Amino acid sequence: MQAILGIIFHFIGGFASGSFYMPYKKVKGWHWESFWIIGGLFSWLIAPPIAAYLTIPGFANIIHNAGSAVISTTFIMGLLWGIGGLTYGLGVRYLGVSLGSSIILGLCSVFGAIIPSIYYYFNPTTGKDTIADLAGTTWGRLVLLGLLVCVIGIIICGKAGAMKDKDLHGEKTDASGSEFKIGLGLFVAIVSGVLSACFSFGIEAGNSLGIVANQAWKLANPGQGEFLFRNNVIFVVILWGGLTTNFIWCLILNIRNKSMGDYTDKKTPLLKNYLLCALGGVMWFLQFFFYGMGESKLGNGASSWILHMSFIILVANSWGLVLKEWKNVSKKTTRTIIAGIAAIVLSILIVGYGNSLK
Repeated sequence: MQAILGIIFHFIGGFASGSFYMPYKKVKGWHWESFWIIGGLFSWLIAPPIAAYLTIPGFANIIHNAGSAVISTTFIMGLLWGIGGLTYGLGVRYLGVSLGSSIILGLCSVFGAIIPSIYYYFNPTTGKDTIADLAGTTWGRLVLLGLLVCVIGIIICGKAGAMKDKDLHGEKTDASGSEFKIGLGLFVAIVSGVLSACFSFGIEAGNSLGIVANQAWKLANPGQGEFLFRNNVIFVVILWGGLTTNFIWCLILNIRNKSMGDYTDKKTPLLKNYLLCALGGVMWFLQFFFYGMGESKLGNGASSWILHMSFIILVANSWGLVLKEWKNVSKKTTRTIIAGIAAIVLSILIVGYGNSLK
């Protein structure tokens, strides 16, 4: 039952993340950097402390009493992840929701799942699975198999992207109206995929914060299992780092592109734009709110990360089909992207079954 709940929570989080860019596509008259940072303020500055306040009594004291090494390391991982989040937006901008998310999150799932387990092999920590645990157990090997299948799905989706570029004959937009720049898009997608995994590392770096929150909750609620919201205090610190990176870059773009006026331009639907950005930002944050709940049920960072990323990829690809990002391409290209999505779905099932055997 715990595994089923964990999978459900990860699906909800994946749906939120796979859908968060949709409100941004409805913003009118603003440059990319303008709507990205307004949404980011809700994602990284406003929503996290509200969520922590509502779920973790005294969360600010937990942060204040943590060692400087914990806070600084977690913050630095957030800075690096922030670059990944920034280039995620660019990857989706230049490759589309479907293809961009597939490549970025596929790479992110690989790095985010494997590297922490290697780290804990050399630095054993109670409750954390190592690469030896994954390779030496039936459930662990199934998790690794699921990861491999996920990677195969990503490769297939990448192939579909190359076929799409050929089908569009180098056109600058696809049928959804999105910019399509295969070369630049692939570059920022790879950068984003690698650095986005730093969020997983940030959770590991701030693990002691979650432990304090978990222990306090269990003391106040004996016999009720693990605390669903223990990671919310960690997210506050990680997202400070993400906000720092994105705010600086978007401010630079505002100055360079002379787009500072977007925020007060009465020729645009200002209230609607702000509300859409707020919606997109909150939806983005909800992915990790539910990620923390899912991880508390599954109790394994590697498989939780794989499930989370796989669900996001699945949802994003589904939106890509709804938005007709694959319209006007050949049937062979359409079959290829569907095959990639199917492989990702299969990876989710394999990881989920592996967790049930743990």
